[in-house]
Amino acid sequence: MAKKKLKIYKPKISIITVVKNDENKILNTLRSVFIQKYKNFEYIVIDGKSKDKTFKILKENKKRIDVIISQKDKNLWEAMNKGISLSRGNIIGFVNSGDIIHKNTLSLVNKYFNNHKIDYLFGPVEKDRVLFRFEPKKINYRFNIYPSHSTGFFVVKKIHHDLGFYDVNLNFGADYDFIYKILKSKRYRGKIAKKNEVFGKFDLNGYSSKIPFYKSYYYESIIRYRNGQNLFFVIFLFLLKILNKAYNYIK
Repeated sequence: MAKKKLKIYKPKISIITVVKNDENKILNTLRSVFIQKYKNFEYIVIDGKSKDKTFKILKENKKRIDVIISQKDKNLWEAMNKGISLSRGNIIGFVNSGDIIHKNTLSLVNKYFNNHKIDYLFGPVEKDRVLFRFEPKKINYRFNIYPSHSTGFFVVKKIHHDLGFYDVNLNFGADYDFIYKILKSKRYRGKIAKKNEVFGKFDLNGYSSKIPFYKSYYYESIIRYRNGQNLFFVIFLFLLKILNKAYNYIK
């Protein structure tokens, strides 16, 4: 583990990047964090014991990274949890390898948390299009109600103390599971930034993009059931999503 000299003040925002064997993309991710106009943040990078040049690139940039860890992880979620455990900020956001945040993003995050007294924030994210949807009132019957996790989701650390970290026993969707718990609890206030305030760009070849749609719907159904939603209604939602996808494909 490598640690940069700690800043005198406690950072308001902790940015965490998880990476493994991504030598071609990690530098763009790092640079997008380095150029932030807002400076009161710490940067933590969790490397999954990469075998390519990823760790070499991290070491070359260690002066601008507060904490670097290179260890084997059970999965993505365990690596993310390590970052949360090490964080000192009271607001946490992820920018995973291959994704980037725009230079004004942390300034926007700081503004929204200060001006609106919220517990979590979603920001529009560019993928194949700009993803912009936050409909918490539809959580019981809609699957996709928020834009993105990496680059697009910021949460006060206190919520992790209340609800726990990301579930390492889930192969996929632990971010959805965590956000689902937040929305169902109704204890926390959230907001989405304006549509033209795009927070970042999501890697089209990233981890979540490789999951077939039917499998992602299946995992989301399991998460709903585990969190107490009626089994038969969950099955109904799953079948409805599959049929809707098939209809749109045929059309």
